[in-house]
Amino acid sequence: MYRSTQRLLALDAGTRLYVCHDYPPDTRAPQCMATVREHRERNIHVGNGKTEDEFVAMREARDATLGMPTLILPAIQVNIRAGQFPRASGNGTTFLKIPVNVL
Repeated sequence: MYRSTQRLLALDAGTRLYVCHDYPPDTRAPQCMATVREHRERNIHVGNGKTEDEFVAMREARDATLGMPTLILPAIQVNIRAGQFPRASGNGTTFLKIPVNVL
């Protein structure tokens, strides 16, 4: 994740990045777009010259405090199919499968 992000941050400072999610501080509304410059300056995870070791340490500490995301299982099933839902069953209904005895 860090290395992929660094490739994006190496783009021209004015390049617009459209993000899939935003977890803003209480001082601003969510945004769907920010420039490379804005990410370099303000992104607490990868901005301001964070090293890979700093990024990994911060993410591991933060992630250890988080529970399982509510929609992770449906999201994974669609994401691994590049955004496509599974094929419909014989009756024409499309199902996502959710395990009931794990996680």
